[in-house]
Amino acid sequence: MIPLSLLIMSLLLSCGGAILCLFLKSREGDVRLAGSGVGIAAALAGLGSGLTAIAADQPAMLEAAGPYPFAHFVLRLDPLAGLMIAVISLLSLVAWIYGFAYVREYAGRGVGAMGFFMNAFIASMMLVVAADNGFWFLIFFEMMSLASYFLVIFDQEDEAVSAGFLYFLVAHGGSVLIMAAFFLMANEAGSFDFAAFRAHPLPAPLDSVAFLLAFLGFGAKAGMIPLHIWLPRAHPAAPSHASALMSGVMIKIGVFGIVKVGIDLLGASAGPSMLGWGLLVLAFGAVSSVLGVVYALAEHDIKRLLAYHSVENIGIILLGVGTGMIGMALHQPVLAVLGLMAGLYHLLNHAVFKGLLFLGAGSVIFRTHTKDMEEMGGLARTMPWTALSFLVGALAISAIPPLNGFVSEWYTYQALFAAALDGTPLVKFATPIAAVMLALTGALAVMCFVKAYGIMFAGAPRSHHAEEAREAPAAMVAGMAVLAVACVALGLLAPLVAPVMGRIAAATIGTAIAGNAPVVLATGTTLLPGDAQQATLSTPLIAILLIAMAFLPIALKAAFAAKRGGDRRTAAPWAAGYRPDHHMPASAGGFAQPIRMFFAPLYAMRRSISGRWTGIALGFERVVTLARRTEPFADRSVIGPIADAVDAGGKRLQVIQAGDFRIYCLYIVAALIALLALAV
Repeated sequence: MIPLSLLIMSLLLSCGGAILCLFLKSREGDVRLAGSGVGIAAALAGLGSGLTAIAADQPAMLEAAGPYPFAHFVLRLDPLAGLMIAVISLLSLVAWIYGFAYVREYAGRGVGAMGFFMNAFIASMMLVVAADNGFWFLIFFEMMSLASYFLVIFDQEDEAVSAGFLYFLVAHGGSVLIMAAFFLMANEAGSFDFAAFRAHPLPAPLDSVAFLLAFLGFGAKAGMIPLHIWLPRAHPAAPSHASALMSGVMIKIGVFGIVKVGIDLLGASAGPSMLGWGLLVLAFGAVSSVLGVVYALAEHDIKRLLAYHSVENIGIILLGVGTGMIGMALHQPVLAVLGLMAGLYHLLNHAVFKGLLFLGAGSVIFRTHTKDMEEMGGLARTMPWTALSFLVGALAISAIPPLNGFVSEWYTYQALFAAALDGTPLVKFATPIAAVMLALTGALAVMCFVKAYGIMFAGAPRSHHAEEAREAPAAMVAGMAVLAVACVALGLLAPLVAPVMGRIAAATIGTAIAGNAPVVLATGTTLLPGDAQQATLSTPLIAILLIAMAFLPIALKAAFAAKRGGDRRTAAPWAAGYRPDHHMPASAGGFAQPIRMFFAPLYAMRRSISGRWTGIALGFERVVTLARRTEPFADRSVIGPIADAVDAGGKRLQVIQAGDFRIYCLYIVAALIALLALAV
């Protein structure tokens, strides 16, 4: 019961921190100190809960009677939930450290409210992954969506409010699809408990209908293409430490939901349906990975660029998950564990390096007061620690060895190769295509981050703010340093991490591999894809380090550049007879122009989809206008009494309307507190 005790402690601390932030809202210095302190304590308790749940032999359970017969309150901490809670806690720990200094940017703008919504957001995410009842899962899922919505619109700018509205619509549309899937399973099981879902699987083809509904609902939260339209707008609008949580953790709840429904709740008896589900997930993953990075290349807004890379990496995670489901369908336990392990490993890695990149971008914005990369430049000289941290994240997301992104993508390749060598004809056709698309994604990601790092940190400053920028505060640098070290550790310690991730994958698949020997994923310093007999390519960690040695001269040159700098003569550089100016260096637009020309049809498709969304919004406005115009022609004898009653009731309720948006937020805040208190 240690994992549950630590989880409850973390939840209580988060709830207490939320209330404390509201209570101290008029004293922003105290809010920063108390909010960060309590948040760090809650994160440490959550991290302990997640790690002990991963190591436990049996899931930890907490059961209590709910307010309704169908709302049986159940929390279940199995290895998969433990992994998610550990990831949430790690990112929230770093976000609280970073936010201690970062929230000064929002002085006088409601730091107390921000602290409240951050605590509510983190607590609701933990409850989502621990809930083992469909009713409570949906309640906590809605709480998570609402808390993150208020973080998105926190700036109260037109773009933030518009992005928040779009996010609100997509999130709740996804919730409706998930609810429909749960209703189908509950109708068969006679209960909303997930244990009943596992014991009473749906017959075909209802199981495929339920999976498709859940896949689309959770896919909208994950931001996979084509359900990603909210993500590039919502993530940049939120405060940077909240963006790190949304991109690093929240969208992974969508992946968690796909794995939970497709493998945990329906997987044990899916039969032939599982192969189709796996191929579907694989296809969406391949398309999302390529289009995500293609769209990222065209962006000048650094946070939008990183948001599109979240779409890309969700695609890579889905490639692993889809391959694992294919392995289950083909009754190949090694392939099943290898594929799912690759997806879960990349889930962890993406949380770390994407959190690092968003925090690095937040530090740059904190000093330059712009998100436009064209207004930056030369920041490596004045913000060296931020530049170094961002470089580590850029190398990790580009899958450069020996960092963590390389290892999880390497395992994904191995899973795809294994499926291509020993699968059905359809699998042998699909998985090589997915591997090629993953390779294309990796190449484009390198190009994208060469652009991002070069435009932001190299060259000459392009604006007054860039010229006067200085290093971020120590707390922000400390937060980035923690994740930078994690990127290195998760890569170098892959022989230790991979077996743990494989154990989580095997426990999630459960009865599908009963009776089979444990899958070997690493021996000593050697990484093995599956086992020695089925390995398509084993890679010693020494070989990975030797590949990384190619970057050693660059590091040494950078390290000794400062010493040599004092002996150099400083003068304006010669540029073909012209004095250089700010127009000469490569720009973000110019760097990406060849890619934009090559992928012009894909960018045209994005513009077309954006136009269709605008058309839907205009159509909605026309419907509202038409309804208002036809109202005078309605039969007053029928609707008159109803309209009068509604009007009278509305006048009585006007006392709670103050015209202040913050008052309306407090009503929702009160509801969130009540639900959290009821849950805990």
